[in-house]
Amino acid sequence: MVVNPREYDVVLHGATGFVGRLTARHLATHGMDARVALSGRSEDGLLALRNELGVDWPVIVTDAFNARGLADLAASTTALASTVGPYAKYGRQLVSACVEAGTSYADLTGEVLFVRDSVATWHERARESGAHIVHACGFDSVPSDLGVMLLHERASMDGEGTLGETVLLVVSMRGGVSGGTIDSMRTQIAAVQADPSLRRVLADPYSLNSGHAGGAIGSGEHDITRAFRDPLLERWVAPFVMAPFNSRIVRRSNALRDQAYGPDFRYREVMGVGDGPVAPVVATGITAGLGLLYAGMSWAPSRWALDRVLPRPGNGPSHESQARGFFRIEIHSRTTTGARYVATVAAQGDPGYAATAVMFGQSVLSLGLDSPMSPGGVLTPSVAIGDRLVDRLRAQGFTLSVSRQA
Repeated sequence: MVVNPREYDVVLHGATGFVGRLTARHLATHGMDARVALSGRSEDGLLALRNELGVDWPVIVTDAFNARGLADLAASTTALASTVGPYAKYGRQLVSACVEAGTSYADLTGEVLFVRDSVATWHERARESGAHIVHACGFDSVPSDLGVMLLHERASMDGEGTLGETVLLVVSMRGGVSGGTIDSMRTQIAAVQADPSLRRVLADPYSLNSGHAGGAIGSGEHDITRAFRDPLLERWVAPFVMAPFNSRIVRRSNALRDQAYGPDFRYREVMGVGDGPVAPVVATGITAGLGLLYAGMSWAPSRWALDRVLPRPGNGPSHESQARGFFRIEIHSRTTTGARYVATVAAQGDPGYAATAVMFGQSVLSLGLDSPMSPGGVLTPSVAIGDRLVDRLRAQGFTLSVSRQA
């Protein structure tokens, strides 16, 4: 039996925030085999949370800019999970500390610029230290990343070549937008306004495909920014607000696998609106609404007004509202042999809160307790945790399946 020399298996940093509390509650119920500690800025808040959960976990007080405290925190644990965003502002020193300590790390970022910076700065050093730095372990981007991985595995097992045109379709979803997600959008918009050259980075579909052996070999891929009738899905669709981030995580997974998804792999994410006579109008309306939101967030007077109504970090829906939430996505793919497959990923619970807490909690438990699936580096959920995370989520009631279409 291998004895873990670290004091903890898992440390949850930012435990008293809204999603942090949800994750802590999940760990208290489903992570009892793990040695867990809670971390954050307020000792009183951490102690109150511990009492609320009815656990005797240690509490560790530090903040995002205490370099010595973060180094000690990283060195104390096998895996560290952070809910403290925006990550471009609060995450860099913590990631650096984990890389230097050889500690696995998970977060909930949806920030392309932060992940790109993480890849460029720490990928090679993390490979040397053995640290598994795993971004996007919530609704951004576990369903997308695991779903495409399952399609690849099934097509390979069936001898049906590699993946070609692949489309994630949001079939149904109920849930709120988290304050943390909105704050990350604010931060990224501010970064682009300060340095307009970053627009090209955000527009590049392969912006995360660096710092590994594989490179981008596809061409002609771009973010969906308009309503149209999707030829593979045979229905009207609109842009999916999370696609510009999720799609880049999926492409990074492919690159980290040395383009195992295949030279014809092309990927996009959309929201389905059906195929009836009003579908084009609905799709156009959704597209216009997303455009107005981004424009409003980019212009100071309208941003001030939006800030008064959009959710703030640390806030979220009630427990009852979270319980009523759900999501169901399908990922359709045609392989190089012409075979058609559909992966389904679905779960009960608000996708940005309750379901994310499960995905995040199980991700860090796997990083803390399971043997590594890959060498270190700045990785993705499917590359770092993969089928182990699939098994863990299925045990939590998630649907993750692949079917072959006639």
